[in-house]
Amino acid sequence: MRFILIDKVISLEQGKQIKTIKNVSLSEEYLADHFPTFPVLPGVLLLEGLIESASWLVRKKENFSHSMILLEEAKNVKYKSFLAPGASIEYTVEARNIDENMSSFKGFGVSKDQQIIEARFGLRHFNLADENSAMTAVDAVVIENMKKRWKLLS
Repeated sequence: MRFILIDKVISLEQGKQIKTIKNVSLSEEYLADHFPTFPVLPGVLLLEGLIESASWLVRKKENFSHSMILLEEAKNVKYKSFLAPGASIEYTVEARNIDENMSSFKGFGVSKDQQIIEARFGLRHFNLADENSAMTAVDAVVIENMKKRWKLLS
């Protein structure tokens, strides 16, 4: 299963803040299991929406210099409500700092004026070729795909 948890970038303040939207559709595969009689976006995917949003802040600030941007840590994650099919969530993520290989953020998601999630988290960014030079071509393909996705989102 492939998850893309951002449908549109609403605004981007280079290296500082990003606002994105995720629309939840009943046709999303994971809803069949989470939960069949009460389908809601899983909490871990709510958090992933914040992480994906922050990843775009990193990519744009660093001019897509890293192929991999992964969650390093999540702190103070608070789930405050459910998000059902038919609803949208607007994520707001603020960068606390974006360094060459690490970054930290705080963010929250709101649906219909109700906060659904908030969290503080850190990301690690790198290229696969940093560890294995044979992966240089893979890094290039991943970065090119992310540039194409950015054009669709923005």
